[in-house]
Amino acid sequence: MPTVRLVSYNIRSMRDDRAALVRVVRRLRPDILCVQEAPRFQLWRYRRRWLARRAALVPVALRRGRVAGLQLYAGARATALHGRHRLLSPVPDMHQRGLALALFEVGGVRLVAASVHLDLAAEPRRRHAAEIIEELDRVRAETGAPVVVAGDVNEESGGAAWDLLAERFQDAGATAPYGLRETFSAANPTRRIDGVFADHGIEVLRCGVPDDPELLTDYPAATDHRPVLAELRVG
Repeated sequence: MPTVRLVSYNIRSMRDDRAALVRVVRRLRPDILCVQEAPRFQLWRYRRRWLARRAALVPVALRRGRVAGLQLYAGARATALHGRHRLLSPVPDMHQRGLALALFEVGGVRLVAASVHLDLAAEPRRRHAAEIIEELDRVRAETGAPVVVAGDVNEESGGAAWDLLAERFQDAGATAPYGLRETFSAANPTRRIDGVFADHGIEVLRCGVPDDPELLTDYPAATDHRPVLAELRVG
C-alpha cells in the first residue's frame, strides 16, 4: 500500500516571505496540500498559480473556491479526479466559511481530501464542524473512497468543534505523533489549532510539525502558522 503525504498549511494569503513559503512547501514534498487563507482578493488566481509553479504542484479547480480562501494542490504523485467547494452556513457580520474537497488518486489508491478553516467564534465552529461531517459522509458514500479532512480549526483538542471531528475521525496528531505538536504561532508556537483527521480505515503512520533545522528557520518568515504533515497508508 502506498504512503500518502498530506500537508495542511495556513499561508496567511501569502502576505509574508513568499520565498520562505515555497522552500517550506518544497521540503515537505506533499502529495496533497490543503491550504487555508489562500489569496482571495487582488490577483488571487495569479498568486495561487504562482505558488503552484514555484512549489511544483497542480492547483485543483474549485468553483467559488475564492470565497472562503481554501485551496487544494496535487503533488507529482497525485492526480485530482474531481474537486468541489461548498459554502457553510453564514454567520452575520463574519467572513463566510467553506469546505474545499477533491477525490485524489495517489499511487493507485483513491482518497477524498478536504481543507477547512473554522470560525473564530465557538458556536459557529461547532455548527460548521457538524456540517462538514455531514457533507463528507455524503462524499464518502458517493465515491466509495476514505476521507481525510485537514485545516485550521481555530481551537485546540478539548474544544467542541475539535472533539466533534475527533469523535468521527482519527485525530492523526494524537494517533501517531511525531516532530513538534504546536502549530500557532509560527514564531512562538504554544497551541495546536491545526490538525488532520482521517477515517478509521486509514492507517496513520505519523503526524505533526516537521522539525528539520532548515524548516524551523523558515517557519516564522513564511506565515503565522506551522504546517502539519501526515503520512497515511490507504488500503
